[in-house]
Amino acid sequence: MSDEQHEGPSGDGGPAGPTSVEGPVGEPSLPPEVERRAARWIGFALAVSMLAAIGLFVSYVLGNQVQVQGVLLALALGGIAMALIMWAKKLFVPEVVTEERGDHPAGERELEAVAAAAAPGGEAIARRPFLARMLGGAAGLLGLSVLLPVVRSLGPSPGRSLFTTDWSRGALLVDEFSRPLKASDLEIGSVATVFPQGFVGSESSMAIVLRVPQGLLNLPDGRDADAPDGVVCYSKLCTHAGCPVGLYEKLYYQLQCPCHFSAFDVLNGAEPVFGPAPRPLPQLPIEIDDAGYLRAKGGFTATPGPGFWNRGSGP
Repeated sequence: MSDEQHEGPSGDGGPAGPTSVEGPVGEPSLPPEVERRAARWIGFALAVSMLAAIGLFVSYVLGNQVQVQGVLLALALGGIAMALIMWAKKLFVPEVVTEERGDHPAGERELEAVAAAAAPGGEAIARRPFLARMLGGAAGLLGLSVLLPVVRSLGPSPGRSLFTTDWSRGALLVDEFSRPLKASDLEIGSVATVFPQGFVGSESSMAIVLRVPQGLLNLPDGRDADAPDGVVCYSKLCTHAGCPVGLYEKLYYQLQCPCHFSAFDVLNGAEPVFGPAPRPLPQLPIEIDDAGYLRAKGGFTATPGPGFWNRGSGP
C-alpha cells in the first residue's frame, strides 16, 4: 500500500479513509426486506411443525389411524427441515474478511455510511432469537410426541399382580370346563390341569394336579399334609420362561416343560432336575372336603412363573 496522504472531506489535510463505501461495512448483512421475508417463511414452517407435533400427540392419545399419525409426523419433521434449510440459505451470508489497517480518522460521510449500514441490524438481532426459540419449541413438541408412544408401549405397571393369584382358602379345583374335581377322579399316574372355581383360564393361577403312591412323596417343609392321599398340585408355569409344564413322565415321576426341556421331580417338591429352570414349581396346598372334592388350603407356596426384576431372592 502507498503511504501517500490525501486530503479528507473536512479539508484538514490529515489522513482519512476512503471517501465512499462500495461494499458491506462491518458485519455482513442482508437487505431488510430479504431478512423479513425469510424470517416470515421460517416462522411459518416452524409454526406448521409445532401444530403438527401437537396434532400427533393428540392423535396418538385418541388412537387415530396410523395413516393420520404418519402425515402429522411428516409435517412436523418437514417443517423443521424446511426452516433449517431456509435459515441456512437466506439468513446466512458469506463472511466478508478484510485485512486490518492502521488507524485512519474517518470523515463525516464515512460515519454516516457506517451508521446507515448498521441500522437494520438491530431488527435482525431481535428477530433471530425469536426464531431460535420457535425452533426449540418445535423440536421439543416433536420430541414429546415421539416419546409418548415409547412410554405408553411399555404398558401399565404390573404393581403387585405378579405376586398374587386367584387361589384362596376353600376354592374348588375345577378343570377347563369348570367341573369340580374329586380325588376319586384321579388314578395313580393321571394328571389334570385345574383352575380356581370362577377363574378358568387365569394364566397365573393355572395348576397341574396328579396322583402318586402316597408313600413315595418326600415334600419339603413338612408339606405332606398338603397332598392328601398322594394327590399333589403344582403351578403349571415353568420357573424358567413361564411355559406351561404339560408333560408328565410317570415312570420317573417328572413333570417336563416342552419348551426348553426343564424337568421337575414330583416326589421331591417339584425340584428341577434337568434343564434351565432355576427354582422348583410352587406347590398348591390342597385338601379333600367331606364330599370328596379337592379344595385349596391357600395360595401357592411361592410366586409362580419365571423370575422378574423385583422378585427378590426368595424361592
